[in-house]
Amino acid sequence: MDVYEAVDSRRAVRAFSAEPVPKEVLERVLTAATRAPSSGNLQPWHLYVVTGEPLAELKRAATARAVAGDPGDEREYPMYPDGLASPYLDRFAAAAVQRYESLGIERDDPDRPRKIATLNSEAFGAPAVLFCYLDRAMGPGQWADAGMYLQTVMLLLRAEGLHSCPQVMWTVYRETVSRAVGADDGLVLLCGVSVGFEKEGAPQLRTGRAAMTETVRFIGV
Repeated sequence: MDVYEAVDSRRAVRAFSAEPVPKEVLERVLTAATRAPSSGNLQPWHLYVVTGEPLAELKRAATARAVAGDPGDEREYPMYPDGLASPYLDRFAAAAVQRYESLGIERDDPDRPRKIATLNSEAFGAPAVLFCYLDRAMGPGQWADAGMYLQTVMLLLRAEGLHSCPQVMWTVYRETVSRAVGADDGLVLLCGVSVGFEKEGAPQLRTGRAAMTETVRFIGV
């Protein structure tokens, strides 16, 4: 798989099979991902790879909170800015409609928040989840580094025939996650990334993207 194919085929998969992801594959991906860009070569990310019974137990604990209607732990950073306006709000709304339809959840379903939280807390059935943390002393530049690192990981996963789904949702259950992985208080959870093979026959969601001309300006060309 070449780079263009990996980029084009990468999408947030929300239905995984139970087939385990071989440890040697994850090691190969994460070893290669160490070459991701990093300003000043700080390499600020701290990654915890959770599989097997530890992941099953974490899913059970998080799902119990979701089913009980637990509002979750206080966020340590905003997921989206306040007062989101067009065109960003338009893109967000359009993607949300597509996502709920693919999950079979009606937009006006009064139980929608609990259903969504439950699907997320089960990592959509993924047999592996990567939890990415950063040191609290890090700033916006290092958060950008972590984003580039995770994108590198997700593209390498595609090269291995795997899919992924980045989930900021895990930050709502950050205390449960931190206990499970042993992360100390000096680290802040950025997100989880569910990893696995796509479930056969599951609806495939491919959200739209703005045209390149909407977001790019060429100067001097």
